[in-house]
Amino acid sequence: QVLLVESGGGLVQAGGSLRLSCAASGRTFSSDVMGWFRQPPGKEREFVAAIRWTGFSIYYADSVKGRFTISRDNAKKTVYLQMNSLKPEDTAVYYCALDLGAYSNNPKDYEYWGQGTQVTVSS
Repeated sequence: QVLLVESGGGLVQAGGSLRLSCAASGRTFSSDVMGWFRQPPGKEREFVAAIRWTGFSIYYADSVKGRFTISRDNAKKTVYLQMNSLKPEDTAVYYCALDLGAYSNNPKDYEYWGQGTQVTVSS
């Protein structure tokens, strides 16, 4: 089993920054894909970014490219999402997730999920 715990959400003004963390525990493999998703109020869950524990492949949704950066600390089994130049439309519950297979931006392909952390961006 895998346990994912997010932290770092909060309230920030437009243009500000936040860094989210996702700590993984339990069984993980270097081939796992770690993803960040978000669910705005009244909307479906959407892909934000993804990274593997090894290698250099990183993926971003077009809506966050150039503003968000995903990174990892393998020793701590932690994945980060640095969010800069935040906009009110970034307001959502942010989730980290683990995919046992190949990279995907479809939340249905991710087997494990964290509890989510709220990010609110005020205008």
